[in-house]
Amino acid sequence: MRAQPMLQVSDVEASSRWYQRILGLTSGHGGPDYEMLFEGTPFSTPLALQLHRWNADEHGFGDDPDAPRGNGVSLWFEAADRTAFDATWVRARDGGAMVLVEPHWNALAHHHEFAMRDPDGYVLVVATPFEPSDPKI
Repeated sequence: MRAQPMLQVSDVEASSRWYQRILGLTSGHGGPDYEMLFEGTPFSTPLALQLHRWNADEHGFGDDPDAPRGNGVSLWFEAADRTAFDATWVRARDGGAMVLVEPHWNALAHHHEFAMRDPDGYVLVVATPFEPSDPKI
């Protein structure tokens, strides 16, 4: 079983552009109510994330636009390698993402990581793949 996270957002199209710009994801659906974002070519690479308009009616959830979003939830994205991790960090930093934790070595998880918030306040962590020890690159 694979997780296919869906975030309830206030502006699907703006959030989609943000995720495409910062994380390098690719749109596979688009529109004001729903978006599918892929790791690469839509429908040929894994689905990374879904976005859904916060107050859309068809599911019956997310009907309170003033409710806090993502409290207690964080989304982790693993970069393909250190080069992809560094490129994502540059896009996040230069793209005005709200950085919570700058890149650092997490000795408990054996990877490099940084954390930020998306436009709706969801916490996102980007990490390198598992590394037995800090390569100090």
